[in-house]
Amino acid sequence: MRSTFRLLANVKSARYLEPFAPTGLTGLVTHPSPRPTLIYLYKTTLQNLKSFPESSVYRQSTEALTRHRLQIVESVKPPGYDTWLERVKKAVSAEPERFASLRLADGTYAGFMRDDGSDNPRGEEWNGESLEPTTEGPARTADEEARWHKAIEESTATEAKDSDFATEHMKWENEPALEAEQVAEIEKQIGAGLIEEVIQVAENELKLVDEMYKSKVWEELEEKPRPGQWDYFDRIPPSSP
Repeated sequence: MRSTFRLLANVKSARYLEPFAPTGLTGLVTHPSPRPTLIYLYKTTLQNLKSFPESSVYRQSTEALTRHRLQIVESVKPPGYDTWLERVKKAVSAEPERFASLRLADGTYAGFMRDDGSDNPRGEEWNGESLEPTTEGPARTADEEARWHKAIEESTATEAKDSDFATEHMKWENEPALEAEQVAEIEKQIGAGLIEEVIQVAENELKLVDEMYKSKVWEELEEKPRPGQWDYFDRIPPSSP
């Protein structure tokens, strides 16, 4: 049903979903990069859960669900992913200290996406042009993509570490976009609505982990429950045949 809402909101047939286009759900627009966003959220959640005792029921249940969904998302790779990954590895290996802020606890890297869909700290595309929604899938044209690849190659050149402008030149090439069918496949396997809704749940779960840790939910209750307080279902009489 949710996928139908999206199709009705954006009836133009396209290989890719249009970033920031209506999804058919009020207040919810198409996410520009759902795959890396979910991977980042899930991996951060799993890392934070390690602070809980292994005996914590909340940790056990949340880890199981998060790992399951992470496996689904990681198993679906967009076209051109392997080629993109090689370019990123080359850039990172040349100057790992410059990309240290993007390094996750498991050793992988993830770019932080801003609300405008860019990964530039200034909130703009690599060439200084504002990112605008497109009806043709990925934001860059073939010419822009060629220029970007050239820029990535040049970014591996050694620069002065004491340069005041060093951070201006650090760019993170966005992961290739998922095709519309791939997004639909992830939504089908997770079974929790549109991928944008799944992202919202992942964001809230990450916040909840922090609150649950502050509350030390694995400890005994300060005020013990009254006898029978949690036996509601046991008191329901069996239904008649």
